[in-house]
Amino acid sequence: MSRRTEAVRGDAGREQARALDTGDALRDFRARFHIPAGRTRPQALYLCGNSLGLQPVGVERLMREELEAWARLGVRGHHEGTRPWLPYHEQLANDTALLVGARPGEVVNMNTLTVNLHLMMVSFYRPTAERPCILIEEGAFPSDRYAVASQIAYHGLRAEEALIELAPRPGEDCIRDEDIESLLAREGKRIALVMLAGVQYRTGQAFGMQRIVRLARAQGCSVGFDLAHAAGNIQLALHDWAPDFAVWCSYKYLNSGPGAIAGCFVHERHGRAPDLPRFAGWWGNNKQKRFLMGSHFEMLEGAEGWQLSNPPIFSLAPLIASFALFREAGMQRLREKSVRLTAYLESLIDARLVGRLSVITPRDPRSRGAQLSLRLASGVASGRAVFEELARRDVICDWREPDVIRVAPVPLYNTFEDVWDFVAVLEEILEGACAPRP
Repeated sequence: MSRRTEAVRGDAGREQARALDTGDALRDFRARFHIPAGRTRPQALYLCGNSLGLQPVGVERLMREELEAWARLGVRGHHEGTRPWLPYHEQLANDTALLVGARPGEVVNMNTLTVNLHLMMVSFYRPTAERPCILIEEGAFPSDRYAVASQIAYHGLRAEEALIELAPRPGEDCIRDEDIESLLAREGKRIALVMLAGVQYRTGQAFGMQRIVRLARAQGCSVGFDLAHAAGNIQLALHDWAPDFAVWCSYKYLNSGPGAIAGCFVHERHGRAPDLPRFAGWWGNNKQKRFLMGSHFEMLEGAEGWQLSNPPIFSLAPLIASFALFREAGMQRLREKSVRLTAYLESLIDARLVGRLSVITPRDPRSRGAQLSLRLASGVASGRAVFEELARRDVICDWREPDVIRVAPVPLYNTFEDVWDFVAVLEEILEGACAPRP
């Protein structure tokens, strides 16, 4: 056993993790979340914020206040009360913009991610005979692929001809920057829309979005991003990077609850383009004329002009609580802790589990967020069986077919000791799996 391995085992390793937590300036934020109870331990080891973020403690009060306003005011709650419902979504614009590096008029919280993606493609996927294609990454989240394939079909085209999938090289899991560049140089004139993830859901690879925008726009392509695994995870600068649009959900790193409302960015250069095709609804109409019930649609400027319906208050309320925590912690400090926390997880895996599993997420912190995707080595054990044993031991992470365990130490509420415990439990499971049978 190497000295490095000895240093991260046993009491010495745990004390090292606790010392890192003691020095963590963000450590008190953990107490402002509800950590699920365990069956074999007081609290579960929750490393699944990339799938569903934990509930901020402040959510219950905000939800109760809106329920009480409904009970007390009825329809008058649209205009009266602490937070009137008609302009409710507007109070989130500044915090949303701060999180994704945008201007307040470029963002809006509405609908769900795939609905927003469809709305954006109505405006920004305008295929022609010379430029019919959409570019996505191979293995994109299924809902994204379904959405883009259905948009292609809606325009009377065939996905087999108009859907280009950017793939890793044979034997690799992540996509190389130079391969993105060469594909755009080769196929760019045929591509109407580049629609990639900000962080790839399965591998955890963070794409170089600024560079992709520059390369794609040089070829005349529109550009959009799915930021489901990027918003609240990595630092974004959407206004400066200048894609045409971006969409994201808020129930992962943004902690707004299962199936909660999503977010949308439209760059301000499109915010005053009334001739840009769009699907319209009354909440995207001029606010001063909305209740005149006229038949003429007069779009709002900015991202609000893509709204369809009045905002769902009970879905927006949790974001107020979550965004307050992000505002207080600061995205830069959260990202700095995330880099340290994920690197610590990687170092423990390298020291204690070498040869038994591989990390398919990029090693460069600039090319990943809070997630490491793990694949067990051939012949060590069934990945699915190991994942299920982790769950039985109250270690909550995530499984993605066919062979990936996703682990996400989230800087708002996960600790270095959480990471140490995870590796210790995983090592124990693998040692049991590999022990000789009597």
